[in-house]
Amino acid sequence: MVRNLIEITKPRLSVVVVFSSIAGYFLGADVYDWKVILMLVVGGYFLVGSSNVFNQIIEKDLDALMKRTRNRPLPTGRISVTAAWVYGLIMALSGIYILYLINFATAFFGALSIILYAAVYTPLKTRTPLCVFVGAFPGAIPYMLGWVAASGNFGIEPGTLFMLQFFWQFPHFWAIGWMLEDDYKAGGFKMLPTGGANKGTAVQIIWYTVWTISISLIPAFGVTGSLYMTWISAVLVALLGLWFLYYAIKLFKERTNQVARKLMLVSVSYITLIQIIYVVDKFLR
Repeated sequence: MVRNLIEITKPRLSVVVVFSSIAGYFLGADVYDWKVILMLVVGGYFLVGSSNVFNQIIEKDLDALMKRTRNRPLPTGRISVTAAWVYGLIMALSGIYILYLINFATAFFGALSIILYAAVYTPLKTRTPLCVFVGAFPGAIPYMLGWVAASGNFGIEPGTLFMLQFFWQFPHFWAIGWMLEDDYKAGGFKMLPTGGANKGTAVQIIWYTVWTISISLIPAFGVTGSLYMTWISAVLVALLGLWFLYYAIKLFKERTNQVARKLMLVSVSYITLIQIIYVVDKFLR
């Protein structure tokens, strides 16, 4: 049962999201409070985990239709829907309270991310490809949430972090939608912008990749307040962007699931390394 309760929170995804929050905290803090960091980790995991639980409750019957999700705890009956609701609500309320102990703004944005993800994004997945646009909002909150936890304020700095992670999600999730197109269609999900893995979708992936790269370089120009980086780091960020863009263009040319999978993996490496570069640059300059 413990293993099932952990699995339903999608631990790998939740850990990645919490990592981005911690990166945002280190960027925004002048003095590092390890108690706040611990609360951000625990509260953040509870919020992301509860969002994933609510998502799987809503999609239980659709998950049973897809190969990659049919063995999850809810479709297989290893966890009941009632138990999942109770578990999800306890995690959500606990997570919001823990983040409230940091400051009100952190708790507010955390609660907003749950509402947008579970109540808006999830129902839209079977109705319109615009679900990815809607889902990009809660998906972009964690990175800037760390900064808000450190400062208690929302301004140009966390706004820039939000934009970076917001635009990054389009090529990332469309790459996933591309390589899992048949599985998503079996579940009735509409994840690709043009309705299919085609040239039009590939063009949009390139476009949003370019936007992501451009935003990632904005802090190098000194226009984002206390969020800035040296030109050495900017060169590294630009090189990572070219690596990201290379596979986006490669997908446009070849349009295969293998390239889409590679693009997805590169996108994860890209956003993780960008966050690390931002933080290391702050400590070294």
